[in-house]
Amino acid sequence: MAGIVGIDYGSKLAGTTVLCHYDGVDSTVRFFQSQKKACADTFVLNTLGELNTVIIGLDAPLSLPGVYSGTEGYNDYHYRKCDIEAKAMSPMFLGGLTARAMKLKSQISCEVIEVYPKQVAIHYGLIEFGYKSENQAIPTCLEILFKENNFPFLMPSCENWHQFDALLAMIACYRYQNNQAKSLGEQKEGMIYF
Repeated sequence: MAGIVGIDYGSKLAGTTVLCHYDGVDSTVRFFQSQKKACADTFVLNTLGELNTVIIGLDAPLSLPGVYSGTEGYNDYHYRKCDIEAKAMSPMFLGGLTARAMKLKSQISCEVIEVYPKQVAIHYGLIEFGYKSENQAIPTCLEILFKENNFPFLMPSCENWHQFDALLAMIACYRYQNNQAKSLGEQKEGMIYF
């Protein structure tokens, strides 16, 4: 298995963008986090250039509602079907982040899929254990996530929820690569994998 990356994609200069990399060679998961006031997009491209990666799971909208491409049968100007199913924010509301993510995808040579860490958290039952609440819940959520699942990688230590979401994005990517992922939406408009 070649490398997979999950990306928790944040504001351009906030220092909240995190890449989680699993190379498939050993059982280690590594995190790379952007720095505050440094361009997150440049950070992502530079970091990916140093990693052996064949597939990336990006936590950001990678398409617009079908009405904008004139796809027949689509008339919602705010949400894609996958956004409605996931109860996620509209790509239009996220505006600049959506545009940045779509541009970033166009600059990456390997396969990029859209993932939604919250759906992964729901799938693994982490919401009731404090997912995305206080940082003290991170160890419990990690323990629950790794206790029942036979992942080929070791449980990492996460310093914040951005790293945890990058891990969930990478797990969605791992599931996709192994034909275990579930999906929301429709191929012609946009899919979210988890």
